This record gives sequence, C-alpha cells and structure tokens, in this order.
Amino acid sequence: MKNKVVLITGASRGLGRALTIAFAKEGAKLAICARSEESLQMVRKEAEAFGVDVLAITADVSNARDVERFVATTESAFGQIDVLINNASILGPSPMPMLLDYPEEDFAEVVKVNVNSTFLVTRRVIPGMLERNNGSIINVTSEAGNTGYAGWGAYGISKFAIEGLTETWADELSETNVRVNMVDPGEMNTEMHRLAVPDCDYPLAEPEDVVDVFLYLASATSEEISGKRFEAQSEGES
Repeated sequence: MKNKVVLITGASRGLGRALTIAFAKEGAKLAICARSEESLQMVRKEAEAFGVDVLAITADVSNARDVERFVATTESAFGQIDVLINNASILGPSPMPMLLDYPEEDFAEVVKVNVNSTFLVTRRVIPGMLERNNGSIINVTSEAGNTGYAGWGAYGISKFAIEGLTETWADELSETNVRVNMVDPGEMNTEMHRLAVPDCDYPLAEPEDVVDVFLYLASATSEEISGKRFEAQSEGES
C-alpha cells in the first residue's frame, strides 16, 4: 500500500480508527473524516507517527456538500483516490426499539447517515477511479444486514441497503477495473456494540483484529474480486 491514497469515512473511533492505523503502518497516504473534530485529530496524530501523510477533515458524509468538499480536497492534495472504505454509520436509538415503535425521525436519520453517505461518497469517488480504470471500494456491512433480526431496526435495514448498493455498483462496474466489495467485521469491542448490546457477556474481537481482510481487498492481490461479501472474523467469503 506504499503511497496508495486511501479514503476512510467514520475514522474517529472503533473500526475506522483501527483501519486508519493499519493502512498507515502499510505506508498509505490517508484521507479521513468524521463528525467529531477532536477525536479525528487524535487519530490523525496517531497515524502520522508512522511517517505518512494524513488529511483529516471534519465532515458529515450524509451531506452532499460535505462529501464534495472532502473528496475534492483529497484529490487536490493527493492527486487521486485509490481505495475508498465506506465505514461511517450510526446505530440509532439505544436500546433499539422494535419497528412498530421506531420513531420516524430516528429511522430517517439512520438511513440518511448509513445509506445515503455510502451512495454519495461512492458516486463522487468513482469518476476518478474510472478515469484511471483502477480502484477498490470496500463497504462495511453487518450480520444484521444479511439476516433480519428483531430489534435491530433501522440499523439492520440500512445494512441490507449497503449490501444492495455493493452488488449493484459491482455489477454496473463489472466491465472495468474498479471493484466493489463488502466486509462484515463481526461483533467487536466498540462503543456502538456497547450501545447495541449493553448486557453483552461474551468475548469480543478488537477492531484491530479484523483489519486484514480490508488490507487484502485494497491490494492488487484481490484485483479480480468484485461484488463479494467477506466475513472478517472467519477470514473468508460468506
């Protein structure tokens, strides 16, 4: 990944932070964003300690203007984007209500942040990748986006949409060298998981434990793979 440009959304904590550090260790140039300025800048400093260039921009990627500003600034600073990881997402209300009781405003907000952001950032990044006829897009999904579970509400439904977006983009780009895949990182020791499962009494993987499949999908080793779903904790396709 030496000098490859990797753009990661939702990079201020959890999986996003772990991915930022992992790619920094591999020598990638990084463009990261999140809505939390303070946490994002802390991650930037951590990544820069590995001697790589890091562009950190506070942005809400569910907002088209913020997406344009973030991506355009990245392209201006680094010239191109080689890898996009759509990681930004929110859980919604905690504890998560059943759909019958789900507040309309919260449902709309989860879909906006989790689904719209993936669509908006991908749509803005793809033209540059098509111009070079090369690129890797990796979307973060969930077990709750592959099987419907009572109580997982808008979050699970939004991840079903992410899987549909991934497969549709992959098919539309099938005649190019721009590939689109998705990764289910599994249950991890994160703030989001603590909110989702507050009474969890079983061991969880750390975000740092699941980064290898992302590094693989970002590399030239996986250049023939597109439209696939990977489970990070089983190290294979589902």
